[in-house]
Amino acid sequence: MPLHSLSGRSALVTGGARRIGRAIALALAEAGADVAITYRNSKNQAEQTTNEIAAMGRRAQAIECDVRSESSVRAAVDETIAALGRLDILVNNAAVFETAPLESLTLEQWDTVFATNTRGPFLVAREALPHLRAARGRIVNIGSLGGERAWAGHAHYSSAKAALHMLTRTMARSFAPEVSVNCVAPGWIELDDRPDGEAASAARFAARTPMGRNGTADDIAQAVLFFATGPQFITGQILTVDGGLGLS
Repeated sequence: MPLHSLSGRSALVTGGARRIGRAIALALAEAGADVAITYRNSKNQAEQTTNEIAAMGRRAQAIECDVRSESSVRAAVDETIAALGRLDILVNNAAVFETAPLESLTLEQWDTVFATNTRGPFLVAREALPHLRAARGRIVNIGSLGGERAWAGHAHYSSAKAALHMLTRTMARSFAPEVSVNCVAPGWIELDDRPDGEAASAARFAARTPMGRNGTADDIAQAVLFFATGPQFITGQILTVDGGLGLS
Protein backbone atom coordinates (compact mmCIF):
# COMPACT_ATOMS: atom_id res chain seq x y z
CA MET A 1 0.00 0.00 0.00
CA PRO A 2 1.48 3.40 -0.93
CA LEU A 3 2.57 5.77 1.81
CA HIS A 4 -0.30 7.91 3.12
CA SER A 5 -3.04 5.66 1.71
CA LEU A 6 -5.48 4.47 4.38
CA SER A 7 -8.38 3.45 2.18
CA GLY A 8 -10.43 0.75 3.86
CA ARG A 9 -8.84 1.38 7.26
CA SER A 10 -10.46 2.69 10.45
CA ALA A 11 -8.93 4.86 13.18
CA LEU A 12 -9.75 5.98 16.70
CA VAL A 13 -8.31 9.30 17.90
CA THR A 14 -8.78 10.14 21.56
CA GLY A 15 -9.29 13.83 22.25
CA GLY A 16 -9.92 14.33 18.55
CA ALA A 17 -12.41 17.19 18.73
CA ARG A 18 -9.97 20.09 18.69
CA ARG A 19 -6.38 21.26 18.57
CA ILE A 20 -3.80 18.61 17.62
CA GLY A 21 -6.30 15.77 17.89
CA ARG A 22 -8.59 17.41 15.35
CA ALA A 23 -5.71 17.89 12.91
CA ILE A 24 -4.76 14.23 13.28
CA ALA A 25 -8.35 13.04 12.75
CA LEU A 26 -8.75 15.16 9.62
CA ALA A 27 -5.39 14.06 8.22
CA LEU A 28 -6.27 10.39 8.70
CA ALA A 29 -9.60 10.96 6.96
CA GLU A 30 -7.91 12.81 4.08
CA ALA A 31 -5.64 9.78 3.70
CA GLY A 32 -8.71 7.56 3.30
CA ALA A 33 -9.54 6.29 6.79
CA ASP A 34 -12.88 6.17 8.54
CA VAL A 35 -12.40 7.92 11.87
CA ALA A 36 -13.93 7.84 15.35
CA ILE A 37 -12.95 10.51 17.85
CA THR A 38 -13.50 10.80 21.58
CA TYR A 39 -14.24 13.93 23.57
CA ARG A 40 -15.07 14.87 27.16
CA ASN A 41 -16.37 18.45 27.20
CA SER A 42 -16.07 19.51 23.56
CA LYS A 43 -19.27 18.08 22.07
CA ASN A 44 -19.84 20.93 19.63
CA GLN A 45 -16.27 20.82 18.34
CA ALA A 46 -16.48 17.02 18.09
CA GLU A 47 -19.60 17.25 15.95
CA GLN A 48 -17.95 19.86 13.74
CA THR A 49 -14.92 17.62 13.25
CA THR A 50 -16.97 14.54 12.42
CA ASN A 51 -19.09 16.58 10.00
CA GLU A 52 -15.91 17.59 8.17
CA ILE A 53 -14.78 13.96 8.06
CA ALA A 54 -18.17 12.85 6.73
CA ALA A 55 -17.98 15.55 4.05
CA MET A 56 -14.88 13.76 2.72
CA GLY A 57 -16.97 10.66 2.17
CA ARG A 58 -15.64 8.82 5.23
CA ARG A 59 -17.54 7.28 8.09
CA ALA A 60 -17.19 9.33 11.27
CA GLN A 61 -18.26 8.89 14.88
CA ALA A 62 -17.98 11.22 17.89
CA ILE A 63 -17.92 9.37 21.20
CA GLU A 64 -18.09 10.88 24.66
CA CYS A 65 -15.37 9.24 26.74
CA ASP A 66 -13.35 9.82 29.88
CA VAL A 67 -10.05 8.05 29.23
CA ARG A 68 -9.42 7.87 32.98
CA SER A 69 -12.38 5.50 33.37
CA GLU A 70 -12.07 1.82 32.52
CA SER A 71 -15.80 1.43 31.82
CA SER A 72 -15.95 4.59 29.71
CA VAL A 73 -12.98 3.47 27.62
CA ARG A 74 -14.45 0.00 27.14
CA ALA A 75 -17.73 1.50 25.95
CA ALA A 76 -15.93 3.87 23.58
CA VAL A 77 -13.99 1.04 21.93
CA ASP A 78 -17.19 -1.00 21.60
CA GLU A 79 -18.94 1.98 19.99
CA THR A 80 -16.03 2.46 17.60
CA ILE A 81 -16.26 -1.13 16.42
CA ALA A 82 -20.04 -0.94 16.13
CA ALA A 83 -19.78 2.21 14.00
CA LEU A 84 -16.73 1.40 11.87
CA GLY A 85 -16.61 -2.38 11.87
CA ARG A 86 -12.90 -2.69 12.59
CA LEU A 87 -9.97 -0.84 14.13
CA ASP A 88 -6.61 -0.48 12.41
CA ILE A 89 -5.11 2.64 14.01
CA LEU A 90 -5.29 4.00 17.55
CA VAL A 91 -3.97 7.48 18.29
CA ASN A 92 -3.71 8.17 22.02
CA ASN A 93 -3.88 11.96 21.94
CA ALA A 94 -6.14 12.94 24.86
CA ALA A 95 -4.08 14.80 27.47
CA VAL A 96 -4.06 17.62 29.97
CA PHE A 97 -1.37 20.28 30.42
CA GLU A 98 -0.78 22.37 33.50
CA THR A 99 1.86 24.76 34.79
CA ALA A 100 2.66 24.56 38.49
CA PRO A 101 5.78 24.82 40.71
CA LEU A 102 6.97 21.40 41.83
CA GLU A 103 7.27 22.44 45.46
CA SER A 104 3.59 23.35 45.66
CA LEU A 105 2.07 20.55 43.55
CA THR A 106 -0.86 18.87 45.25
CA LEU A 107 -1.50 15.14 45.18
CA GLU A 108 -4.71 15.82 43.26
CA GLN A 109 -2.83 17.75 40.55
CA TRP A 110 -0.24 14.99 40.23
CA ASP A 111 -2.82 12.21 40.04
CA THR A 112 -5.08 14.07 37.60
CA VAL A 113 -2.29 14.57 35.07
CA PHE A 114 -1.06 10.98 35.34
CA ALA A 115 -4.59 9.58 35.14
CA THR A 116 -5.19 11.25 31.78
CA ASN A 117 -1.73 11.35 30.22
CA THR A 118 -0.44 7.90 31.21
CA ARG A 119 -3.23 5.70 32.54
CA GLY A 120 -5.55 6.82 29.73
CA PRO A 121 -3.34 5.57 26.87
CA PHE A 122 -2.78 2.31 28.76
CA LEU A 123 -6.51 1.73 29.18
CA VAL A 124 -7.44 2.60 25.60
CA ALA A 125 -4.63 0.49 24.14
CA ARG A 126 -5.53 -2.48 26.35
CA GLU A 127 -9.19 -2.39 25.34
CA ALA A 128 -8.41 -1.85 21.66
CA LEU A 129 -5.68 -4.49 21.47
CA PRO A 130 -7.79 -7.50 20.32
CA HIS A 131 -9.14 -5.48 17.40
CA LEU A 132 -5.73 -4.05 16.53
CA ARG A 133 -4.14 -7.51 16.63
CA ALA A 134 -6.83 -8.85 14.30
CA ALA A 135 -6.09 -6.02 11.85
CA ARG A 136 -2.29 -6.07 12.33
CA GLY A 137 -2.71 -2.44 13.28
CA ARG A 138 -0.81 0.50 14.66
CA ILE A 139 -0.78 2.51 17.88
CA VAL A 140 0.59 6.06 17.89
CA ASN A 141 0.91 7.75 21.27
CA ILE A 142 1.25 11.53 21.50
CA GLY A 143 4.07 12.28 23.91
CA SER A 144 5.95 15.53 24.38
CA LEU A 145 9.37 17.11 24.24
CA GLY A 146 8.63 17.58 27.96
CA GLY A 147 8.90 13.80 28.32
CA GLU A 148 12.49 14.01 27.08
CA ARG A 149 13.54 17.26 28.79
CA ALA A 150 13.09 18.44 32.38
CA TRP A 151 10.54 21.29 32.42
CA ALA A 152 10.77 22.75 35.92
CA GLY A 153 7.35 24.38 35.84
CA HIS A 154 5.64 21.22 34.56
CA ALA A 155 7.07 18.41 36.68
CA HIS A 156 3.89 16.33 36.77
CA TYR A 157 3.29 16.80 33.02
CA SER A 158 6.90 15.98 32.07
CA SER A 159 6.92 12.94 34.34
CA ALA A 160 3.65 11.64 32.93
CA LYS A 161 4.84 12.08 29.34
CA ALA A 162 8.16 10.42 30.16
CA ALA A 163 6.16 7.50 31.52
CA LEU A 164 4.14 7.44 28.29
CA HIS A 165 7.36 7.27 26.28
CA MET A 166 8.44 4.22 28.28
CA LEU A 167 4.95 2.76 27.99
CA THR A 168 5.31 3.10 24.20
CA ARG A 169 8.48 1.02 24.27
CA THR A 170 7.00 -1.65 26.54
CA MET A 171 3.83 -1.82 24.44
CA ALA A 172 5.99 -2.24 21.34
CA ARG A 173 7.68 -5.29 22.84
CA SER A 174 4.48 -6.71 24.33
CA PHE A 175 2.19 -6.24 21.32
CA ALA A 176 4.62 -7.38 18.61
CA PRO A 177 4.56 -8.81 16.04
CA GLU A 178 0.93 -8.02 15.22
CA VAL A 179 0.84 -4.38 16.34
CA SER A 180 3.46 -1.66 15.95
CA VAL A 181 3.58 1.03 18.64
CA ASN A 182 5.32 4.39 18.27
CA CYS A 183 5.18 7.87 19.77
CA VAL A 184 5.20 11.39 18.35
CA ALA A 185 6.62 13.94 20.82
CA PRO A 186 5.75 17.55 19.90
CA GLY A 187 7.73 20.59 20.94
CA TRP A 188 6.06 24.02 21.15
CA ILE A 189 3.00 23.98 18.89
CA GLU A 190 1.14 27.07 17.73
CA LEU A 191 -2.57 26.77 18.55
CA ASP A 192 -5.36 29.23 17.80
CA ASP A 193 -6.81 29.02 21.30
CA ARG A 194 -3.65 29.51 23.34
CA PRO A 195 -4.02 32.27 25.97
CA ASP A 196 -2.86 35.72 24.85
CA GLY A 197 -0.33 35.71 27.69
CA GLU A 198 1.63 32.94 25.95
CA ALA A 199 2.59 35.12 22.97
CA ALA A 200 5.90 36.07 24.55
CA SER A 201 6.69 32.43 25.29
CA ALA A 202 5.85 31.47 21.71
CA ALA A 203 8.22 34.10 20.34
CA ARG A 204 10.95 32.97 22.72
CA PHE A 205 10.63 29.32 21.70
CA ALA A 206 10.58 30.20 17.99
CA ALA A 207 13.80 32.17 18.42
CA ARG A 208 15.47 29.16 20.07
CA THR A 209 14.30 26.70 17.40
CA PRO A 210 16.85 25.92 14.68
CA MET A 211 14.11 25.69 12.03
CA GLY A 212 13.14 29.29 12.83
CA ARG A 213 9.53 28.74 13.81
CA ASN A 214 7.24 26.91 16.19
CA GLY A 215 5.43 23.77 15.15
CA THR A 216 1.88 23.44 13.85
CA ALA A 217 -0.81 20.88 14.49
CA ASP A 218 -0.37 19.72 10.91
CA ASP A 219 3.32 19.00 11.58
CA ILE A 220 2.20 16.55 14.25
CA ALA A 221 -0.55 15.09 12.09
CA GLN A 222 1.93 14.38 9.29
CA ALA A 223 4.24 12.60 11.73
CA VAL A 224 1.31 10.47 12.91
CA LEU A 225 0.55 9.65 9.27
CA PHE A 226 4.12 8.44 8.84
CA PHE A 227 3.71 5.90 11.64
CA ALA A 228 0.18 5.01 10.49
CA THR A 229 1.18 4.30 6.89
CA GLY A 230 4.91 3.61 6.89
CA PRO A 231 6.67 0.28 7.45
CA GLN A 232 5.17 -1.73 10.29
CA PHE A 233 8.71 -2.91 11.02
CA ILE A 234 9.26 0.47 12.71
CA THR A 235 8.18 0.09 16.32
CA GLY A 236 9.10 1.36 19.77
CA GLN A 237 10.29 4.72 18.47
CA ILE A 238 9.91 8.20 20.00
CA LEU A 239 9.87 10.77 17.19
CA THR A 240 10.45 14.28 18.50
CA VAL A 241 8.78 16.84 16.22
CA ASP A 242 10.16 20.12 17.53
CA GLY A 243 12.12 21.81 14.74
CA GLY A 244 15.30 21.08 16.67
CA LEU A 245 14.19 22.91 19.84
CA GLY A 246 15.39 20.02 21.98
CA LEU A 247 18.91 20.46 20.65
CA SER A 248 19.29 23.85 22.33
